[in-house]
Amino acid sequence: MISEDKSTVSIADMMDEIGRRARRSAAMLAGSTGEQRDAALRASAASIRQAAGGIAEANRRDLVAAKASGLSGAMLDRLMLDGGRIEAMASGIESIVTLPDPVGRVLAEWERPNGLNIQRVSVPLGVIGIIYESRPNVTADAAALCIKSGNAVILRGGSESFHSSQAIYACLREGFEAAGIAPDAVQMLPTKDRAAVGYLLSSMAEWVDVVVPRGGKNLIKRVQEEARVPVIGHLEGICHVYLHKDADVEMARSIVLNAKMRRTGICGAAETILVDHDAAQRLLPEVVAALQQAGCEVRGDETVVSLVAGAVAATASDWSTEYLDAIVSIRVVDDIKQAIAHIREYGSGHTESIVTTNDAAAEQFLAEVDSAIVLHNASTQFADGGEFGMGAEIGIATGRIHARGPVGAEQLTSYKYVVRGAGQVRS
Repeated sequence: MISEDKSTVSIADMMDEIGRRARRSAAMLAGSTGEQRDAALRASAASIRQAAGGIAEANRRDLVAAKASGLSGAMLDRLMLDGGRIEAMASGIESIVTLPDPVGRVLAEWERPNGLNIQRVSVPLGVIGIIYESRPNVTADAAALCIKSGNAVILRGGSESFHSSQAIYACLREGFEAAGIAPDAVQMLPTKDRAAVGYLLSSMAEWVDVVVPRGGKNLIKRVQEEARVPVIGHLEGICHVYLHKDADVEMARSIVLNAKMRRTGICGAAETILVDHDAAQRLLPEVVAALQQAGCEVRGDETVVSLVAGAVAATASDWSTEYLDAIVSIRVVDDIKQAIAHIREYGSGHTESIVTTNDAAAEQFLAEVDSAIVLHNASTQFADGGEFGMGAEIGIATGRIHARGPVGAEQLTSYKYVVRGAGQVRS
């Protein structure tokens, strides 16, 4: 591993050496088998279990420092690792092992009139840089997904979880060495210096093929603005639930309550509820009462304020705000066309849901709403790779190039064309 002594090693020298090691490891991984990569992951999971005490002790160091610095209760919870969470990390790696090998799949195949056989075959992306905050368990999840998909990875966790992440990282390297996989396939920046992140984003295009940010708005915005390589990520999760005029009232209440209040601080939490005018009097009182009883502040347009007690007037900025808190904005719309237009204007392309018993209306919504995830009669909080059967995810991508939606092992691959001939030459 690279020394943390910055008196003798500059940030540039340190980062370039990490990049060179990652590129060499990526080439070796590309030639490995799925069985070899799975063996390395199983060994890493075993190493995490064996080192649970050391990981917990490293986490206590981080928690003491975080409390002293005034980190919020919610952030402390994200940082904390207990026995259950450490076991969940190991189990999560093992669940990724059970996924089909995403590398070497024949995605399409055809034969040309001249006899050439052409296949489109999945291949790793190469070297992936992952920058994340708070949650040290991301160290294990992200590394496992990258190795499963044959990619080398450079990790940079949050400074508040530095010791926890380093302890987990040591287990990953131990597992790889035991399984005969180059340990440099996973590397972690050995410094808290923010200059290292800037160098990774701006000066490592020779070594890094794509960057994935996982964290808050400020982190993702910085990565998208500074990166000189492609970025897979999303800036905001302004998610909508649309209650169509034919929505069942009990289903509407249940879905809205879950979409908003199950976990308010995740990107799949609903921030705006849209309700058809023709059903507002039927749906809103029960839906809003459930939200308010759960401790949610309701901000609404004039119709909402007139229909339900306790709702406060929404401002223009509410429709484009990601609260990540127990606050929701509600707007009454004329019909499905106006609901779709509202989402098109204010949404972030993340996740939207329609609640209705009208299948034709549902199909129109699913077809016309251009977000990464669209749902019918289901909570937006299903916007999660684990819920999609991907084992785990690095994040939710809202762009339109390459990955979109939950980014799991399969989404961390590209493809190449393999052409087989019998002596053909072009005229």
